[in-house]
Amino acid sequence: MAVGLHRNAQIVINKNAIFKNIKTEKDKLNADTSLFAVVKANAYGHGAIEVANVAKKAGADGFCVAILDEALELREAGISEPILVLGISRVEDVKIIVENNISVAVSSLKWLQEAEKLMKAECIKGSLQLHLALDTGMGRIGFQSVSELETVVSYIKQHSDLNVEGIFTHFSTADSKDSSYFDKQLNRFNEMKSFLLTNFNPKYVHVSNSATSLWHSECNGNMIRFGVAIYGLNPSGNDIDLPYPLNPALSLTSEIVHCKLVSKGYSIGYGATYTTKSDEWIGTVPIGYADGFSRKMQGFYVLIDGIKCKIVGRVCMDQFMVKLPYQVNTGTKVVIIGSSNNETITLFDIAQYCDTIHYEVSCNLSNRLPRFYV
Repeated sequence: MAVGLHRNAQIVINKNAIFKNIKTEKDKLNADTSLFAVVKANAYGHGAIEVANVAKKAGADGFCVAILDEALELREAGISEPILVLGISRVEDVKIIVENNISVAVSSLKWLQEAEKLMKAECIKGSLQLHLALDTGMGRIGFQSVSELETVVSYIKQHSDLNVEGIFTHFSTADSKDSSYFDKQLNRFNEMKSFLLTNFNPKYVHVSNSATSLWHSECNGNMIRFGVAIYGLNPSGNDIDLPYPLNPALSLTSEIVHCKLVSKGYSIGYGATYTTKSDEWIGTVPIGYADGFSRKMQGFYVLIDGIKCKIVGRVCMDQFMVKLPYQVNTGTKVVIIGSSNNETITLFDIAQYCDTIHYEVSCNLSNRLPRFYV
């Protein structure tokens, strides 16, 4: 996909905000607890390589990604710290995984057996660094019981090229005020952990995503997976107060590329869903749903000169229109995410309007939008 370096729309990432968010959390941790920065999905839309380099300076000890290609992107960029792939990798990529010193999540005996068979067949040198995923109630990936783990443990012990580097789980309600289900998951994890620790001595025991590290720090293990909070976002939305301030890192701005006066009764956009009630100034902004700006944003607003300007008509693939309070010059700044004078639009504001979460909003921002780092 072409990056829009020759367009009047851009994402600006504040590196200092990312640095502060990581450094604050790192300073709170025990000296023997590692912080792995989660930079999957292009660092939640913020730029994986750039964020990883800032994270290193802020004290991150390693990185988590979702797929092998994201790990390889970091390695190719010179990132030498530990990298854990949290999703299930393809068995046929075992050689690439070992050669690039990448750790992988494992959640089935079958995967281990097929990986071991391939390592022997292709004479792959080195060991496969495993993080055993434990499904304590998320229902996504992982081993579900001690009885299931018994066979897995027996198999791993028979093969010296399989090394249990870590064990982990993922809490599904760590960002909820009600901790009852969280407590159930924690109890299940502790049961499986106790069994595994009698058989292995893993370097990492980790249960904490951003929400867990912020609000349940008593069960951090010796590693946390610090994700959405890196980018200044509250994992709960605004349901739970943060224990310390986070600094939002992303802003999105554009410009008015066309301004015109239309008469009363004039229809705007596809489907003619908006009709002017009087003579109105209409401005065109060169961002659309192909950039990750949802069609659901019709009726929301942007900021121009600190004034809320309503989005009128349907959001197009590459453009949308706004109702202006007065005539403005082409080139006038449009704030889509960020601040203008005393007004601010956050990722959370947009997520609420679109009935989703701010994670999705930032991840959906397309690579057509250039990222600039300040």
